[in-house]
Amino acid sequence: MSIDEVAAFLRKPKSWVYGNWRSEGIPFKKVGNQLRCRPAELDDWLDRQIP
Repeated sequence: MSIDEVAAFLRKPKSWVYGNWRSEGIPFKKVGNQLRCRPAELDDWLDRQIP
């Protein structure tokens, strides 16, 4: 998933995703000069965010 897709999935602005992906631990990997995220890893991350 791209930054745009992750932002839409999380219902957050793209700027929030860019500004917080490291501190929030969103599971991005660098592919060339872009950040990408696997949908399954994002689902796992989101499950860990809900107490």
